[in-house]
Amino acid sequence: MAAYRSTTLTRDPPVAVVRAAIYTRKSTSAGLEQEFNSLDAQRDACLGYIQSQAHLGWRALPDAYIDPGYTGANTERPAFQRLLADIEAGRIDIVVVYKVDRLSRSLLDFAAVMDRFNRHGVAFVSVTQNFSTANAMGRLTLNMLMSFAEFEREMIVERTRDKIAASRRRGKWTGGRIPYGYGVRDKKLVVNKVEAVVVREAFDAYLATRSILGVIRALTEKGWSPRPQTARRKGWRTDHVLHILKCPLYAGLIASGGELHEAEHEPLVPRETWERVQALLGARHDADRPEARRRTPTFLLTGLLRCASCGAALTPATARAHGKQYRYYECVSRKKQGRGACPARALPAEALEAFVVDRIREATTGPAGKALAADVVRAIHAKMDREREDLDVERRGLPARIAGVAAEKARLARSLQRTRNAVSRAAIEQQIEGLVDEQATREQRLATIDARLAALAAARVEADWIAAALRDFGNLWQAMTPENRVRLVRAVVDHVEVDEASGTIEAHLVSLAGNGGGRQGAFAGVAG
Repeated sequence: MAAYRSTTLTRDPPVAVVRAAIYTRKSTSAGLEQEFNSLDAQRDACLGYIQSQAHLGWRALPDAYIDPGYTGANTERPAFQRLLADIEAGRIDIVVVYKVDRLSRSLLDFAAVMDRFNRHGVAFVSVTQNFSTANAMGRLTLNMLMSFAEFEREMIVERTRDKIAASRRRGKWTGGRIPYGYGVRDKKLVVNKVEAVVVREAFDAYLATRSILGVIRALTEKGWSPRPQTARRKGWRTDHVLHILKCPLYAGLIASGGELHEAEHEPLVPRETWERVQALLGARHDADRPEARRRTPTFLLTGLLRCASCGAALTPATARAHGKQYRYYECVSRKKQGRGACPARALPAEALEAFVVDRIREATTGPAGKALAADVVRAIHAKMDREREDLDVERRGLPARIAGVAAEKARLARSLQRTRNAVSRAAIEQQIEGLVDEQATREQRLATIDARLAALAAARVEADWIAAALRDFGNLWQAMTPENRVRLVRAVVDHVEVDEASGTIEAHLVSLAGNGGGRQGAFAGVAG
C-alpha cells in the first residue's frame, strides 16, 4: 500500500491596506482645456508609483484632490482644504504628489502641513524627488526642513521687532492701548478734544497742588471720569493719574529702548510743563532710591494691618513737622481716592506697634509661650508647603503656556509672510510684538518660581530661629535688630484689624488664626 505524506499549506498574513490620496495642482489655467493636460500627467505618475507599492498594501483612493489654477504660495485652495479635512477625519494614510512644490511653495507652510500630517499619522511622498516620510531618510530630511522653517519664523519675529523699534525712533505710534486724550485715525494718534482738556487739567492741578490726591479732587469736582468702563464706576485712582502724568506721549515724545524720541503726533501739554511734572514726581519718589531707603524708618506692621471701616490695607507713611519725623499708617482707599472713600484717619505707628508687641509678649509668657512657638513653627511649615504646592502647580503649566505662545507666534509669522495688505500686516506685527513680550514675561516667571522653590528648600532654618526667639521673647526683643523684629512679627501675626471709629484693635496671632480667635484691646489716644 502506498504511503502518502500529508502537507499543510500556509499563507502569508494579509497586508494592511494603505489608503493613498493623490493631490495635484497647477498654478495657471493655461492648457487645462487639452484632452491630456499637466494635471492628468501628475495623476498618472502618482498612480504608477502607488501601483509599484501594491505589495505593501498601497491602494489609490478614488477621490480626486485637484486644484486647477491655484498658487502654491498659500494653503487657501479648495481641494487642499478638503484633503486636510479628510486627513483629520482619518480617511487617509498617505498623501502622494508629483513634486514637493505641488503641495506648497512656502517653506513655512510646508513645515506646518508636515506637522499636521504627523499629528494624524499620515505619511507624505513626492514621486519624482525620492522624498517620503514613510522611511527614516525622508523623516530626517523633513526634520531638517522644519528646522530651517523655524529659523525663518524666528527671523521674521526679530525683523518685526526691529521694524517696530525703528518706527518708534522715527516718532511713529506703533499700536497698543490708545492713550487717554487721543484717538486713532489711519494708524496715527489724533487728539480727542474732550479728553485732551482732562489731561491738561491733570497737569495744571498737579503743578498747583503738588499732590496726586489734589489732582483726583480737581478732576472729580469737575465731573471728569476715566475712560475704562471698570475705572469709571470706581472713579479716579492714583494709578490713573500717575499714568497720565508720566506718559511722554502728552509732551510729543515716544519711548523706544529706554530713550525718548520726537513723535509725529500733536502734543497735549508743553514740553516744559511735562518736564517740570517729571522733576516733581522724581522728588516725590526719592524715598525709593537705595540711599533714601537706608534713612527710611522701619515699619513693624507693614502688610499686616486692615481697615475695619472699608476692608482695605493700611500702609506706612511718614511726615516731617517742626524738625521731627513722624511715622503713621493710613488707609489705602483714603490715600488713593480721597477722604470720601473711607472715614478712617491716619494712625500713629508707635501706638499700633506697641499694642501688637504687648499682645505677643502676653502670648509668650509662661507655658503658653512654648505652645505658641510650636504653633508658629507648624504654621510656617504649613505655609511653606502650601506655597511649594502652589508653585509646583503653576510651574507645571508654564512650559505648555510658553510653548503655546511660541506656536501662536510662529503661526502669525507664517500669516505675516503670506499677507500683502499693509493694514493687516501692521495688525499682525502688533500681535507678534505682544506675544514676544508675553513669552518673555512667562519665561521670567518660570525662572522666578525655580528660584523661589530653591529658597523654600532651605527655609525651615527660619522656623527654628523663630521658635527660639519666641521661647525667650521678653529678653531677646530689646536686643533684636529692626530687621529681625520685622521677621519675627510677620511670622507670629496673621493680621491686625484696626477700627478707628470705635478705637479698638484686634490682633490675630498665627496660633489663633485657624479658629478665628484674636487678641483684642482698646487703643485710646491712638486715633487722637
